[in-house]
Amino acid sequence: MPRLPDVSDGARLPEGFRVGHWTDPDARTGCTVILPPLGTRGSVEVRGGGTGTRELEGLSPLANAEGPNAVLLTGGSAFGLGAADGVMRWLEERGQGRATRAGLVPLVPAAVVFDLVEGESARRPGPDEGYAACEAALADMPERGPVGAGAGTAVGKLLGRERAARGGVGYAAMRLADGTRLAALVVANAFGDVIAEDGELLGAPRDDCDQLVRTAELLAGMPELPDFRELAPRATGNTTLACVCTDASVDKRTCAIVARMASAGIARAVDPAFTPLDGDVVFCLASGTGTPPAPGLASSWSVTVLGTVAATLVATAIRDAVLRAPTDG
Repeated sequence: MPRLPDVSDGARLPEGFRVGHWTDPDARTGCTVILPPLGTRGSVEVRGGGTGTRELEGLSPLANAEGPNAVLLTGGSAFGLGAADGVMRWLEERGQGRATRAGLVPLVPAAVVFDLVEGESARRPGPDEGYAACEAALADMPERGPVGAGAGTAVGKLLGRERAARGGVGYAAMRLADGTRLAALVVANAFGDVIAEDGELLGAPRDDCDQLVRTAELLAGMPELPDFRELAPRATGNTTLACVCTDASVDKRTCAIVARMASAGIARAVDPAFTPLDGDVVFCLASGTGTPPAPGLASSWSVTVLGTVAATLVATAIRDAVLRAPTDG
């Protein structure tokens, strides 16, 4: 039996970060919010071809927007993006947001997973559920498994969701030798398999003998494209979402590079990854209040260290999500 990933070293979130879930276990849907400290910088890397997102452009290194004030990961497909309205309301009530002449405007980028075929498709996160996730946010190690945005997720869906493995929310964290903390929170809902460090299958389709089989091998052995009626249930509704949180003192540009490097963690733990059928998105949030390193070798070294560790944590968190998922369907 594969062992759970070790996330005990520096397992708590970096100082000031909080994570909250809202979950409907019957409808198998939910949402997850990451609330960073004031003054946090952030950016994003989009690798999947089938994303559902909101307010990502403000995280571009070329954008002048501050923040973000929160990041929302949610079920409900595009409908679930409405949960960000509740997160904005919660932040506005607490005086957080970008100052404008008309008042504060909270900045809440969001990304979704497709879980409408699980539970009740008419039940999906909305503003009240996004608000509730904020109310539930804690600074402790986040709850993992089939909660929040991971409540109705699955991985290894080539043979249909009925033969797929359950996904969920996963987490991993580490404290570096210099005291810097990094953590990765993920929602695993990939088309591909989730694989261990040694290549063992952790989450994948099951064949007629109830044995795990590799998606890459099944794809290579297909004599022809399935007809649309067979293809649609296999090819839609896949995404791996990740949010890397750190207390390092880095700027938005560095957050963008760390998010890009961290996406390598998806490729290590998911096979195949970054397909046109997936909506893979990786956020990076940095809360440090010190002066970021000036451009040059020192800065390049710092971002290399952060990005390398972030990729390891994302891969570990994806495996954690699947290993903590129930096996009863």
